[in-house]
Amino acid sequence: MQKLDGFAEVALFVDDLARSGAFYEQILGLKKIESSERGCVFRVAARQVLLLVTRRAARTPSRTPGGLVPSCAVAHRAGPGPGHIAFGLSPRALESWRRQLEGHGVEVLSYVAWPRGARSLYFRDPDGHLIELATPGIWYTRRG
Repeated sequence: MQKLDGFAEVALFVDDLARSGAFYEQILGLKKIESSERGCVFRVAARQVLLLVTRRAARTPSRTPGGLVPSCAVAHRAGPGPGHIAFGLSPRALESWRRQLEGHGVEVLSYVAWPRGARSLYFRDPDGHLIELATPGIWYTRRG
C-alpha cells in the first residue's frame, strides 16, 4: 500500500467569513493565498493549507474548470457544531504564543502536558472551533 504524505488541506465551516478570516490572518498570522464568496485559503506550512468555508457553501457542490467538487457537508451534518484542528509548533514558541493570544483578548482555555512530552494550548476561534497549538510528542515520542 502506498503511504500518505500528510495533510494537504483541512477545512473548517464558518458563519462569518470576514470575521473568521481576520482571526486566522491577524491573530494566528497565517497568509491568505486565495479568497472568494465561498471561502478562503491560508498557507499553514509547506504544502499544507487551511480552508475556511462558509456553512452555506459547504452544503453546495462547487463547479471548477476541472470538474465538480462535491459538497463538504451533508444535510444531517451541516449544523453549527464546532470542529477541532491542531497546529504544530516548536516547544520554545509555546509561551510566546500564549502571550500573543492573550494580548489579542483570546482566552486560553487549557494547558496540557502530555505523557510523551508534548505540551498543548487550547482556545476557540470566533466560530467556536477548538484550536490547539501543540509541540511535538502528542502521538509519538520526539524520536519516533
